[in-house]
Amino acid sequence: MPKTLSSTNHAAIKRPASEACVARLSLYVRQLSRLGSKQVGFISSRRLAQQLGLTDAQVRRDLSYFGQFGTSGRGYEVQRLRDRLSTILGVSGRTWNIALAGVGNLGSALLAYRGFRERGFLFKVAVDTDPQKVGRAVSGMAVAPSHRLPELVKRHDIRIGLIAVPIEAAQTVCDQFVASGVRAIVNFAPVHLDVPSSVWLRVVDLAIEMESLAFYLARTTR
Repeated sequence: MPKTLSSTNHAAIKRPASEACVARLSLYVRQLSRLGSKQVGFISSRRLAQQLGLTDAQVRRDLSYFGQFGTSGRGYEVQRLRDRLSTILGVSGRTWNIALAGVGNLGSALLAYRGFRERGFLFKVAVDTDPQKVGRAVSGMAVAPSHRLPELVKRHDIRIGLIAVPIEAAQTVCDQFVASGVRAIVNFAPVHLDVPSSVWLRVVDLAIEMESLAFYLARTTR
């Protein structure tokens, strides 16, 4: 009989995981979900790594931050590992309310993306300064005036704020989120934002990503 290794509760983690490691956990959960939908019962670290373009050592190292998983001689049980990693990520059996500031092209696309809801991230608030957008519904979400953001954040127990406003308005919106008690913010505006140490800030700058690709292309394209 194969020996089953026990899993350590993620609350007992002693070593801090890097941001890159946490990001890869999301990749593992997605791939494990795909495998589960195909009725795959077990998978080795080597196969999982190959499917994600990683090394098996990287997969094992990432998972070791959170305990021991798997069955000796068989690999990881797909459903069990997916559930455990989802719990570690905080997306298992719970939802997170989101507020969006800025309902332009990018903001509208974010509201329309169904993948957020599937992972437990629910848009509850959308605000904009444009009077032509206020009062209209975008992907089923009524757009409110920006000055109501603090009130709506508290009313809907918003946990995550998304900033998709022009550069000149980004810091003001960020300050409103922080003052209203939001402790997790994703900034899509291409500008540095100042936040207290108690706030988790993630920056998504697509122009920087494109420039990074251009850097490598310029050195390989003849």
